[in-house]
Amino acid sequence: VQLQASGGGLVQAGGSLRLSCAASGRTVSSYAMGWFRQAPGKEREFVAAINWSGTYYSDSVKGRFTISRDNAKNTVYLQMNSLKPEDTAVYYCAADIGGVVTNKPGVYDYWGQGTQVTVSS
Repeated sequence: VQLQASGGGLVQAGGSLRLSCAASGRTVSSYAMGWFRQAPGKEREFVAAINWSGTYYSDSVKGRFTISRDNAKNTVYLQMNSLKPEDTAVYYCAADIGGVVTNKPGVYDYWGQGTQVTVSS
């Protein structure tokens, strides 16, 4: 499975971005899909995840970010609203074959290359 993340960019605080994660090589409709982020000098941090039963968010993004998927397009999205400077990071998408919604990066089997999100104040 190859994951291609896109949609990052520079946005002002309070703005919005939508990230996309396109999967290829295999249908991922039964997989759990997650988004993580990593800021300079910090560890990779869980953002959101989705599987067949629902969605799961970190407290820092709950109410501002929405994860969704389009199985027909084999793609997962992360809609990010009310962005804050502390949301600045490289965002990565990941896939878990086992379908488990989790905030633990070690559980995920495949990772995309990351897309930079920069929020200016």
